[in-house]
Amino acid sequence: MFGPHMSADYFYAKTSGGALKRSNKLSRPSAPRGTLVTGRIVHLLIGQCHGFIRLPNAREIYFHRADLQEGTAFNDLQVGDAVTFELLEDAVSGARAARGAPRAASMRDRAGESSALP
Repeated sequence: MFGPHMSADYFYAKTSGGALKRSNKLSRPSAPRGTLVTGRIVHLLIGQCHGFIRLPNAREIYFHRADLQEGTAFNDLQVGDAVTFELLEDAVSGARAARGAPRAASMRDRAGESSALP
């Protein structure tokens, strides 16, 4: 069944403790990888699961729902919300936002209070 150089252990990844154990929850890196910046959501494409954030210097940055901070619901975001995120610069695919989360001031704006963020 197996060649002389391969064993069942090779194919089934058996170790002395049995099969490899896997965690059901994916872990995300905890160390920051980019620059922490703040901007406002200018475009949301709910069906396509992504949007764009405008920085104070008028640059627009792409973000995907998978890049939101854990506990942040993509469907709760609205155009005009202030968000804080890590700006990742990639020479191949361009800049994108990671670990985005709405700012507390943005939530107050919805309730009728004002915010100092542009």
